[in-house]
Amino acid sequence: RIFLSSFVGASVNLPVSLCPKKSKSRGILSEGLDTECTPTDFILQFTPPRKQQRLFSKGKENDSNQFVLSRRSRRKDSSPNISWDQLPDEVVLRIFFCLPLQDLVRISVVCKRWQRLAFDESLWHSVDLEGMTHTALALQQVLRTGIRRLRCPQKCSFLSFPLYSSLQVVQMDLSSSIIPTLALEDIICRCRLLECLSLEGLQLSDTIISCLAKNTRLQELNLSGCSAFSAPVLTRMLKSCSRIQQLNLSWCTFDNNHIKSVVDNLSSSVTHLNLSGYRESLTLNGDDSTLLTADCLPVLSQLKHLLHLSLSRCYHIHLAALTDVGIMFPVLSQLDVFGLVQDSQLPSLKREMPHVSINSRPFSSIARPTPASRFVGSTSDRTMWNKKCRLTQKHL
Repeated sequence: RIFLSSFVGASVNLPVSLCPKKSKSRGILSEGLDTECTPTDFILQFTPPRKQQRLFSKGKENDSNQFVLSRRSRRKDSSPNISWDQLPDEVVLRIFFCLPLQDLVRISVVCKRWQRLAFDESLWHSVDLEGMTHTALALQQVLRTGIRRLRCPQKCSFLSFPLYSSLQVVQMDLSSSIIPTLALEDIICRCRLLECLSLEGLQLSDTIISCLAKNTRLQELNLSGCSAFSAPVLTRMLKSCSRIQQLNLSWCTFDNNHIKSVVDNLSSSVTHLNLSGYRESLTLNGDDSTLLTADCLPVLSQLKHLLHLSLSRCYHIHLAALTDVGIMFPVLSQLDVFGLVQDSQLPSLKREMPHVSINSRPFSSIARPTPASRFVGSTSDRTMWNKKCRLTQKHL
């Protein structure tokens, strides 16, 4: 037995083995007490109070049937809390990849990091800016991201803005855009890798045509309805861009010198040529060119790889002269002679050229980035040279 003193403040002498151990580091009582030889009052002094369980009975009649009501301890959430700042750039870019165009532009103002990632070149490989409200600012940012395919046709207005480096654009459609000539010069003069380009309906300059001559990889060029460039720069451009396969120069403000430059400097690799709308000289795909005669056809025989020829409404060419077209162009697959051949005469012409499809395309699609159906009321097709842009404006 252990005898405790009943006097207040009196010291208690206990054997060393019965005294609670002290922590060497903090000098406090250790939790590992020897409960077998330690007084009960001493143990209760260092034991935290326990919550008493509430006892309830099912009813007054059955007081003996009691049950215990207790609270289950909360489990800690094992999932870590990760903020956006802790995510690596690769993960954030993958999330941004799923956003439409307007949301990607909107989140770029959140912080500097998001601005850098939102305009990463991996997200802006191909962009369609049709429908954007602030087109000038969007285009200025987009052209600095290393974009390869850009579509910004119709209803898109621009302001003049400076660019400080070369562009990586390969395909670009600016058809019918409202853009100043100086701003267009800033864009074209920094392009060296263009393969497909459409500037339909725009006012050009000799500087723009001269800069196009530096794009030696150019394969499809649509200058339909363009104006304000001279014949000498057109000659230099055609000589430099010897890989052009489709060339659309219809309805341009041409004179005899322009037509002579085109005919004398066409590359033999041309397969589709459109010079319609010019009434005073030679025209291929010569819709409404009433002065084109059968004597002009042998001049075009140098185009051995010509696939598509349109002579619609060229009323001075007789049916007998059309039978020689299949011989002049051995690989010709498409012939348009609307208004020139009557429906009753088509069967005999098809028998003369069984390998040629006649009058199957009433609207010319030569070098145009979007199918000709766009010009007859269809606006849903937003493809560009048979491919859609990945990043587009989301319509609500």
